[in-house]
Amino acid sequence: MRPESLRTSNRELREWVYSAASSIHGTGLFAAREIPAGSYIGTYHGPRASRNGMYVLWVCESGDGGEEWVGCSGRNLLRYLNHSADFNAEFDGLDLYATRNIAKDEEITFYYGDEFHEQI
Repeated sequence: MRPESLRTSNRELREWVYSAASSIHGTGLFAAREIPAGSYIGTYHGPRASRNGMYVLWVCESGDGGEEWVGCSGRNLLRYLNHSADFNAEFDGLDLYATRNIAKDEEITFYYGDEFHEQI
């Protein structure tokens, strides 16, 4: 389910999130306010990517030819999301939602997937 008003620009996202140094890795994404479970946080935004790289998010899209993996090279604040097995957000396509209540100033994380988790 897509929200009525997408938050894709940094200006729109700043009411909800900010980037700062992370204890997980480099720069992380943090809650600028309390975010209730199930809330739409924002949409990962940027050009399509044809190969893996920094800030590329891969999502599975359904189309006429079946399902395919599509990459998006992040250009907004959501590119600073870090991985955690104890995540508090998840993607539905390119839209990010809170999976539980997220406290103000808590780092927002998502699960990169089993393939990534096995490498760490």
